[in-house]
Amino acid sequence: MILPTTYMGPVEWYRQFLANPSAVQIEVMESFPKQTYRNRCTITLPHDSQSNCQSPIANSLTLTVPVKRVDSKQFTRDVEISYQKCWQHQHWIALVSAYKRTPYFDYYADFFRPFYEQETRFLVDLNEKIHEVIIRLIANDEPRTKSQEQRLITTADWAGQDLEQAFGNGQSILDILFEYGPESVMKI
Repeated sequence: MILPTTYMGPVEWYRQFLANPSAVQIEVMESFPKQTYRNRCTITLPHDSQSNCQSPIANSLTLTVPVKRVDSKQFTRDVEISYQKCWQHQHWIALVSAYKRTPYFDYYADFFRPFYEQETRFLVDLNEKIHEVIIRLIANDEPRTKSQEQRLITTADWAGQDLEQAFGNGQSILDILFEYGPESVMKI
């Protein structure tokens, strides 16, 4: 199975990944498509008891990792993260605001905080490091090496299905992880 790299990917992405991790290949040689889960995620905000709105979209926030200018032929693996704006601070504050009252945020926050305190040059490297932490926490074991966990695709000929449509409402895996902790794998 071929999946795109994701920034704190959607629950459905992880469902597909966890069905058979050794058969998953992470696509990094495609031309970088803008406005996708490759550099953004959608987190659920706490329900506002003052609001009459029942729409799950109204209680969501999309976080985007800004990238340096990308031309239409640039491979995803070559996309660099932009640090012109203080997006890391904004993302961390959003995560704390969204999840601070969940049962497992205090246990897992220190695993994620370093991603918002240090710079990573390439988007795929940031995504891979976050993915490794998520898998480690979901599986409740030590992180696997890249060769054990996934293979990176090194061909630019990939013409996969529209995976953005396949990921449902796109809610981040963090929604489940911070809510269910070690039982997350059963909720995916």
